[in-house]
Amino acid sequence: MLEPFYFALGLVNSGFLIFIFLIRKSHLDLVQRIGWVYFLLAIPAIYAIILVQQEHKTQRYTIFLGIFLAFLAIEALYDWILKIPFRETMDWKQLAPYLALYFSMNYGFVVMTWKYYSVPYGIVLLVLFVIQIIVNIATHG
Repeated sequence: MLEPFYFALGLVNSGFLIFIFLIRKSHLDLVQRIGWVYFLLAIPAIYAIILVQQEHKTQRYTIFLGIFLAFLAIEALYDWILKIPFRETMDWKQLAPYLALYFSMNYGFVVMTWKYYSVPYGIVLLVLFVIQIIVNIATHG
């Protein structure tokens, strides 16, 4: 049960991020109103950690889910709690941990799905990650 759940979490995560990246330039007000919904992905991530323990799966899942939760936490801290404009100021001290968690989180979804569940589903998540990057770059600046 863990593997398809983990894959679904990766799909929803990528879908959310692509949607946010697509609308943020022209509809920033909408992102500011509904963007908090993205943080609800912490609930299925915590449930997935419980599944890892119950199903005695590799602890790598727990590590990558922890990275995902850390990414959600730093996103919430920077954007919603402290309201730090780290994307605009390009302060490497703030940007580096954010980007490291962003890339690590996506890597975890792709690789764990690819290795432990399904190569085609891993490829789907890889393609979605590439789309995330393209849309993110295209809508910055």
